[in-house]
Amino acid sequence: MTNLDSKEDIEKLDKGGILKSIELIPDQFTQAWKEIEESKLPTGASVTQNVVICGMGGSALGGRAVDSVVYGRARVPIEVFNEYKIPNYVNSDSFVIISSYSGNTEETLSCAKLALTKGAKIFGITTGGKLAEFLKRNKLAGYVFNPKYNPSGQPRMGLGYSIAAIYALLIKCGLVRYSNEKEHIVFTLKKYIDEYNVNIPENGNLAKTFARKLLHKVVILMASEHLVGVTHGFANQLNENSKTFSTTFDLPEANHHLIEGLRFPAKAKDLLSFLFMESKHYTPEVQKRYPITKEVFKINGYPSLGYVTSSEDAILEIFEVLVFGSFVSFYLAMLNGVDPTPIPWVDYFKAQLVR
Repeated sequence: MTNLDSKEDIEKLDKGGILKSIELIPDQFTQAWKEIEESKLPTGASVTQNVVICGMGGSALGGRAVDSVVYGRARVPIEVFNEYKIPNYVNSDSFVIISSYSGNTEETLSCAKLALTKGAKIFGITTGGKLAEFLKRNKLAGYVFNPKYNPSGQPRMGLGYSIAAIYALLIKCGLVRYSNEKEHIVFTLKKYIDEYNVNIPENGNLAKTFARKLLHKVVILMASEHLVGVTHGFANQLNENSKTFSTTFDLPEANHHLIEGLRFPAKAKDLLSFLFMESKHYTPEVQKRYPITKEVFKINGYPSLGYVTSSEDAILEIFEVLVFGSFVSFYLAMLNGVDPTPIPWVDYFKAQLVR
């Protein structure tokens, strides 16, 4: 098994550069924010009535995270869609953000074409591919960026780009109140990268500690409110980086059904591990549910863990969890003895679709 304190062991497995991409998230964020500030907006974007963000997989995670970041501060409704189609309500008063890291995502390109037929205001975010061609051909606004700070080339590891691009875009359009938190976000990203990086020994590194506790487990993540979006990204990275089965449930919704599904099969107790993303910035009513929910799991014989965020406000907590989840998924891949970069089954599936 890989020694998590050995840079040599880690470098042997991490052939695609996932660790370096994690370390460069602050640079991704800074690059995208600056370049969005210099970009052109679609005509009328500031007077839109709703925002629809279209993306799949890693390209959708930025939208989910931003939806959490701007919750309660957005001037118009914002929704994230992971489909071939966009909602019927999209029209000329809608602002549709098309996010595809590669520019070749089948579902997202379908949404882009539909948004065009509906006369929506469109803005694309991509590194190139068919989406860049679509934007150019139809003279649409967009951000085509050079992912120089994502050496792994994996969309899921370019979250600094997608979060900053969408967040800065909404601010530039005047659709979200801005509280000058950009520098605080970058500081927070750097702070937790320093805390969870390889050079910090396992006995003082929570990301390494949690990864070891989650080894050989199906990981069920529990989160609420502003941490729901970024926790979905955490599960995605556990799937793709760690090659580990993981999914998410939200509180309080899970209290209305999940806790009745703990009896069968009995063998699940040996396989499942619940990880609660806990925050002092949740509403008091939601905070009250966490210890009770963990007690129910304990009574039913299920182990649970709790990660308690330490950032000074809710927005910064999102970026703390982004770094924590990235490192946990990376270290769990190391413990599983796999290179986290290749995604052979996703590639296989895409290849079968075009046969």
